[in-house]
Amino acid sequence: QVQLVESGGGLVQPGGSLRLSCAASGSILRFNDMGWFRQTPGKERDLVATIISGGSTNYADSVKGRFTISRDGTKNMVYLQMNSLKPEDTAVYYCYVNFYGSTLVWGQGTQVTVSS
Repeated sequence: QVQLVESGGGLVQPGGSLRLSCAASGSILRFNDMGWFRQTPGKERDLVATIISGGSTNYADSVKGRFTISRDGTKNMVYLQMNSLKPEDTAVYYCYVNFYGSTLVWGQGTQVTVSS
């Protein structure tokens, strides 16, 4: 089974930027959708951004215009560019891939902290 590993999280000041990366151990060419969720303590995991297999993207209202999701199928990578970060963006960010056949794989998460 393909494994996902996130990286790029860290501490950033409000207004700053981070780029999260998600590396897959195998091919991610055959998928239904893939993307990023985030979770804060005591709350459910919320969708941040997703790419559908046809290429369209969807974003949570709270990140529209600030975050951009992309993928590189040749490198088996998924990215999340986060700009104009706010303290409320602080969370653990998880990437996922929903493969054909409804196999859902999650990464282990990467912490993003937005604080001055």
